[in-house]
Amino acid sequence: MFSGIVEEMGVVQSREHGRAGTRLSIMASSILHDLKPGESVSVSGACLTAAEIGTSDFSVDVSTETLRVTTLGELTVGTAVNLERAMTLHDRIGGHLVTGHVDGTGILRERTQDGRTVLLTFEVPAAILRYCIQKGSITIDGVSLTINTVSERGVSVAIVPHTANVTTLGGKQPGDSVNLESDLIGKYVERLLQRNGTLPEKQTPGDRS
Repeated sequence: MFSGIVEEMGVVQSREHGRAGTRLSIMASSILHDLKPGESVSVSGACLTAAEIGTSDFSVDVSTETLRVTTLGELTVGTAVNLERAMTLHDRIGGHLVTGHVDGTGILRERTQDGRTVLLTFEVPAAILRYCIQKGSITIDGVSLTINTVSERGVSVAIVPHTANVTTLGGKQPGDSVNLESDLIGKYVERLLQRNGTLPEKQTPGDRS
């Protein structure tokens, strides 16, 4: 479980392809403190398992399925990624509860400057958009953000200077793809209401019941 508060930006330094997926080596610094093999790391919003830890980098194995449903398949050597270690029980939740299980990808459609704030408008798939509400939470490339507005096709968010400086969102341009995770609480509320008959069943990603 994560909070969506990025600890640092890392850089992909190597990418090796295999039959079972891809191994990424990511250059990092602060998150390497106390990081152990087998622990979870959010890499631009996708929960991955640290396989090997070096003095200035760590490696993760990315399955074929994860490459398919996230933007990780587009990563190349030199690409920056957002990094966050899993929360501990005594951490402050500065963002919101984030699982690191990416629901799908979106596309940045518009970027505008509003004083020192950057306004980003993303096209969001309908299966994710139905969980989005104004002033609710959404995770974009591992960053916990508050939704400013919701339209029929997507959402807009405001990026303050600090977030722009310490995450990859500051460099995103129209046409760029991002990983999206909708609010966990909304999914459970919907499911419970469906089970007691208050809401009709809707097919959701990964739901085959």
